[in-house]
Amino acid sequence: MLSPKFRKLQECLAGLPGIGKKTAGRLAMHIITQDKAKSHDIAESIADAVDSICNCSVCNILSENDPCLVCTDTDRDNRLLCVVENTQDVHLFEEIHSFKGRYFVLGHLLSPMHGIGPDEIKFGLLSKFLEENPVEEMILALSPSVEGETTMSFIAEQLETSSINLSRLSTGLPFGSNLEYANSITIANAFRNRTKV
Repeated sequence: MLSPKFRKLQECLAGLPGIGKKTAGRLAMHIITQDKAKSHDIAESIADAVDSICNCSVCNILSENDPCLVCTDTDRDNRLLCVVENTQDVHLFEEIHSFKGRYFVLGHLLSPMHGIGPDEIKFGLLSKFLEENPVEEMILALSPSVEGETTMSFIAEQLETSSINLSRLSTGLPFGSNLEYANSITIANAFRNRTKV
């Protein structure tokens, strides 16, 4: 019979993306049977990260600093803005070393069925960013899904009277996929072959 505390740990782990009940059970068993110092180190690292990391008040990237290191980097080209869904996407683009501008993280993609509207994608913060920064080109680097297309259309509509040149990643990325599953070559090609919105 499993203890209530073990069951609680398993349930918490099963709530993580990509972790099923069986995997959560194996992870929970490993955590409680390994050296206690290692398990406490994991727990402390989680608590420290949760307590220390926040959203940048300028670009919404998850960061230990506010403003974040990207926003305070004077070598960045302020005229270029790459709009992404989440901070993980920023890391993907930074790995390919093809973009030297700034980023804005939406946090979500528009999905009225799930109650995700303009406020949830931080459109107000994006508008403030654009008012305060001389952006010439905005690259909408969003997943080519229904939600991604809806979000790009909404942003393009809102900026219709703006002088900002809007572009999007090449559709070489398969429709319905997520950026996080694409390899760096695919992302680099899509970035280079972006098209005007």
